[in-house]
This record gives sequence, structure tokens and C-alpha cells, in this order.
Amino acid sequence: VQLVESGGDSVQAGGSLRLSCSISGYLRNVHCTGWFRMSPGKERKGLAGISPGGIIIYDDSVRRGRRFTLSRDSTKTTMYLQMNNVNAEDTAMYYCAAALTPGSCNDWSRYNIWGQGTQVTVS
Repeated sequence: VQLVESGGDSVQAGGSLRLSCSISGYLRNVHCTGWFRMSPGKERKGLAGISPGGIIIYDDSVRRGRRFTLSRDSTKTTMYLQMNNVNAEDTAMYYCAAALTPGSCNDWSRYNIWGQGTQVTVS
């Protein structure tokens, strides 16, 4: 399974951005896919995950903020993260990841296949 992120950019505060994750390989092995980010000086943080059946789970802080939306195309080969009303705290490297074992999609420790990341900078 291979994951490739794209869409990262420099954006002004208050703006929007959509990240994409292209998923390829033996997709039958994939259970959850999700979005993570790593901000400067901070640990990697899980943002949202989606199950094979399409159930989306957000990290509590993301869910409360209502600014990020995870979606996926019908072929399950592209996953998106829509980011609205971004602020400086959203500056980070954003990663998509896959979990190859069954379980809850917000058990962030299960994700073990990673893309290379895409940088988002908010000014």
C-alpha cells in the first residue's frame, strides 16, 4: 500500500485548503485511512479517520472546531481533508496514513503505513 499526499501550500489565515491523499496498492489490506499532522515542536496528532464502510471519526478537538472535513471518493483511492478558516496553529506537515489491522479508526497507534507528508503554512 502506498500513500501520496498533495495540496499543501502557504495560505493566509482565514483561508481554506484541500489536501488530497492518493492510495494505491493492495487495498483489500487497508482497514482505516486517516489524516495526521505534526506541528513544529509537537508530537504527531491524529485528526480524522475513515473506516472501510465510510464511518468517519474525528479527534475531539477537530470535531469541536468544525473546520476540518474528511471525505473519500467512491473508489476509496483518494481521500481528502478540507480545511476551512485556517489559523497559524494549523501550520504543520500533514500526513495521510493507513491501518492494515481491524479496529477503531481513532486508535491512532494502529496506523502503520505513511505518506511522505505535505506542508501547510498559515501566515
